[in-house]
Amino acid sequence: MANIPDPARRRRRRAKLNGMGSSGAAPGPLAGGPAAQGRQAGGTPRAALAELLAGNRRFVSGQPVHGHDVTAAAAAASGDQQPYAVVLGCIDSRVPLEAIFDQTFGAICVIRTGGHVLDRAVCGSIEYVVGQLGVPLVMVLGHERCGAVGAAVDALRSGERPGGSLAHLVDEIAPAVTEAGLDDPAVHPLAIRRHVRRTVRTLRDDDLLAGPVATGRVAVVGGLYDLATGEVALLDLA
Repeated sequence: MANIPDPARRRRRRAKLNGMGSSGAAPGPLAGGPAAQGRQAGGTPRAALAELLAGNRRFVSGQPVHGHDVTAAAAAASGDQQPYAVVLGCIDSRVPLEAIFDQTFGAICVIRTGGHVLDRAVCGSIEYVVGQLGVPLVMVLGHERCGAVGAAVDALRSGERPGGSLAHLVDEIAPAVTEAGLDDPAVHPLAIRRHVRRTVRTLRDDDLLAGPVATGRVAVVGGLYDLATGEVALLDLA
C-alpha cells in the first residue's frame, strides 16, 4: 500500500516553501527580508568586535579557549553555520585567521587573498554573509611585512609591471604605495596601513553594504596583525 502523506506535514512543507525564494533560501536583508540572527555575539557590530578582539587577546596570552582545534569531532560539534563576523585577510601562511582570533568552527567567515585585494568574488562573498547570514561585522586585516605590498613597492620602484594575474594585485595595491610616498624609507609599512584603510572605505561604499553601514547594523573596520607579537591593533581611518 502506498504511504499516505500526513496533511499536517504537507501544510508545514507548503508554509516553508512559501517563505523561500526560487533558490530555496530565505531572503536576507539585502534582498528585502529579515536577517538571520545566528550567533553574532550579541548581534551588534560593537559586541562582535569585542568578541573578536577578546579572542586575539586569548591567543596572544597563550590561553586560547579553542586552541585551533581542527579535529573532525570539533567540526561535527559546531552544528549550523552561525557566524558573527567575516574577516578579510592576506594569504600569508603566518596569519591563520581562525587561530589568531581563537575562533572555533562556525564562528567567523574567512576570506583570504594576496594583500587582501578585493575583486567581484570577494565583494560578493561579503555581501552574501552580511545579507543572508546577518553578520554585523566585517574586518579587513593587514599584517606587517606583507609580501604583496612589497611586490607593489618593488614594481613601482623598478617600473616593471609583473605579468599574469600578479599584475592585478600590484595594480590594486599601487595607489596605497603612491599615497605613502615611494621615496619614503618607510614606504612599505606605511603602504600596508594605507591599503587596509583604502580597502575598508571601498567596502563601506559597496552598493549592497553602504545601506547597512549607514544604519549602523553593520560595521566595516580595519586592523593590523603584528607578526612578532601576535597582536591585532585597530586602525584609525582618519
